Amino acid sequence: MLTAEPVGNRISLWGEGPVWYQSELTYVDINGKAIVCYDPATGDEREYHLDQNIGFAVPAQSGKWIYGGNHGIFSLDMKSGESTALHDPEPELTESRFNDGKTAPDGRLFAGTMCPKTDPGKAKLYQIANNGTCTTAYEPVTTSNGLAWAADSKTLYYIDTPSKEIKAFEYNSTTGALSNPRQIIDTSDDPSSPDGMCIDTDNNLWVAFCHGGCVKQFDPAAGKLIQKIDIPALETTSCTFGGGSGSDLYVTTGIHKTEQEQWGGSLFVIRDTGTHAPPAVPFADSI
Repeated sequence: MLTAEPVGNRISLWGEGPVWYQSELTYVDINGKAIVCYDPATGDEREYHLDQNIGFAVPAQSGKWIYGGNHGIFSLDMKSGESTALHDPEPELTESRFNDGKTAPDGRLFAGTMCPKTDPGKAKLYQIANNGTCTTAYEPVTTSNGLAWAADSKTLYYIDTPSKEIKAFEYNSTTGALSNPRQIIDTSDDPSSPDGMCIDTDNNLWVAFCHGGCVKQFDPAAGKLIQKIDIPALETTSCTFGGGSGSDLYVTTGIHKTEQEQWGGSLFVIRDTGTHAPPAVPFADSI
């Protein structure tokens, strides 16, 4: 049976968006307004504190990192700590912000926004160009979340959390266009909510369930649950594969609003899952 163990020393207000790249795990603390780099070989943790809530951060071919938050898309030079504003596609939606984002196998960046609870359906999933400008990939959306591409790059799996479903799109790696959206997994019978996710080389999805304290592995081809792994933190937010062989699953969590939990906000690892995934593909911002 797979079990989760806490790693690192940092407690995040709302950990999210883990990315394995160059032998490190990088993730965001949305409410803590920080990007965190964790080196499992040494236990070292570096933090980059910013002036807004950060929904995602991904590596780029230029050597910088691209992140999205309350005020749009930015680049971060981790050596100098300098941030540069690139583009804000929704300046009029002052209560909205970027949430989850991920790079496709072809180097394109997709990231979505989330809108206030009082204004559902006003968010979008965007494709982001190498200069930071955004074009709409899919709408309407309320809380854009998990993204994962199948091994052949022909399918994108996607979560808009309030829909309680996982969708699949046909993905054109030549143009980046999405088509034929369809439900493949319905989670409406679960009182918790699907949040961030990743995919393994066997094309199975690993989905973090916010308010549910677990990660669930699904077979998207059959639309069936394979297994559930308990996490000792109710606000389980996202996951990604990493480690030397790519077989360790790292899981981010947040602090529950009312429950007093020992491990809420901790980073966890599930070791030797029996499957794996390659490191993140850097965003092609230099071409």
